[in-house]
Amino acid sequence: MEGVSHTFSKAERLTGKIALARLLEDGRWGSTAHLKYCWLAGDADVNRLLVSVPKKLFKRAIKRNLLKRRLRESYRLQKEKLTGRGIDFMISYNSPEVMDFSVLFEEVGEILTKISSKL
Repeated sequence: MEGVSHTFSKAERLTGKIALARLLEDGRWGSTAHLKYCWLAGDADVNRLLVSVPKKLFKRAIKRNLLKRRLRESYRLQKEKLTGRGIDFMISYNSPEVMDFSVLFEEVGEILTKISSKL
């Protein structure tokens, strides 16, 4: 795939209290079988992602970090499905079981397709 960058740079990470508060207050929510997501169209030139795995579901950091890595990798490989620019979104894991990468890959792709269709 020429022209498509399959990296996840620091600029693509959603950080900061103000940006997160704006996303949670004004964003649109949705869910899949194992994930919840919130997104908000902005005016930036890059899409930004925040991944969350609650400590309430997984007490051990090893499992939380594993799931965060799987979600970020799923996004990194499919980010060209998100057609708009400047979209801030959050993906939150919402299942008490540790799901395989293939399941998370499909659900992240479904989320990106849904967000693109609503733009």
